[in-house]
Amino acid sequence: MNLRRAVLSAMLLLLLISGCETTPPQPAVWSARDPNQALEEVTPELPAPQTQQEALPSPTPLPLVELPDLPDNIDPLTGLQVEDLSRLERRPVMVKISNYPREGRPHAGLSFADLVFEYYIGYGFNRFMAVFLGQDADMAGPVRSGRLVDAQLAEMYQGLLFYGNADDSTDEQILKELGPRALAEKDVPSPPKFRIEAEIPETTLFVNTRQLSEYYTNVLGGSNNRRDLRGMIFSNEIHPVNETADFLAVQFSRQARGEWRYNAATGLYERWIESGATTSGDIPMEPMVDRVNNRQIAMANVILVFATYTELAPTKHNIALFDQNAGKRAVFFRDGVRIEGSWVTVSNGRPIQFFNSWGLPMHLKPGPSWIVFVGDTSTLKSLAPGQWELRFDIP
Repeated sequence: MNLRRAVLSAMLLLLLISGCETTPPQPAVWSARDPNQALEEVTPELPAPQTQQEALPSPTPLPLVELPDLPDNIDPLTGLQVEDLSRLERRPVMVKISNYPREGRPHAGLSFADLVFEYYIGYGFNRFMAVFLGQDADMAGPVRSGRLVDAQLAEMYQGLLFYGNADDSTDEQILKELGPRALAEKDVPSPPKFRIEAEIPETTLFVNTRQLSEYYTNVLGGSNNRRDLRGMIFSNEIHPVNETADFLAVQFSRQARGEWRYNAATGLYERWIESGATTSGDIPMEPMVDRVNNRQIAMANVILVFATYTELAPTKHNIALFDQNAGKRAVFFRDGVRIEGSWVTVSNGRPIQFFNSWGLPMHLKPGPSWIVFVGDTSTLKSLAPGQWELRFDIP
């Protein structure tokens, strides 16, 4: 009986080894997609899971993952070394940043963020939440109103949330979840907030993230020490089950579109954004830059997180992030490849955890990440080899 078990174990080991020896596909040679290409020119959605995945065990992602300890100088949200350790000895500063009206562009401070969350807010528009820990921004904005999902994100990342007020019910929910860490514009003095001259009032509010953190500690007397933000795993190792991905577009509507174009020289995805609305299939695009340093926004990882949206009103949605421990779909873009996987939340006070197609912790590329919350019914399709397009959709 022992001999039989040994033989079976050896055979299983050989099968696993042979399945893992999958050579990552080489980047395809392609011409950059014409931004004016008609959006209807897409191919049917690729089958999932991929053939390589089906030949390997696919354990269900387990939310209770043993997370490695990090050196004191490593940012848990980027995996990068931080020279000024005082930045890590505090809570993250999370700022609501507008994407519309377009007169508020260029955005300020996004190139300094560890994480940027992007999500739908209604009427075809999207908005950002920038998370600052390893770096600060002297100018972050334009700052706009809070949404229900902000309370969840700020609790999961144990952050300070600065937002430009909110409707009464939303404001009540944010305050209930975060308490004094909910810092609405009306409750914060100048500095750390400040306004600039602009024709449209909605584009004038900004904040200094370092000063906001100090205000919370020194004036409000809030608890602002280092938090346990482990959850994301970083390494230069690329999951072997992948597909080439040099281009990704995320379209919320005919008036809201973002594109990511992979720069092989830097190993980062550069962000492009629509420069105007259109009723045709042609959407003009331009580089998305940070007005603070005039640099194009570039990210090490772009992550699509499929989540359940519930529409409570045309501009009020709940996005279910809490208590998602069964594993929902996530798609990762790093180093010019696309990787299927999943995401979970282990508890309301812990960051999102990501898993690869085998149910093991996903290795993200060290550096900042841009995370897009897309509806469960959104579709991700291939335009051509290496080119992908997501159409946002909610029931």
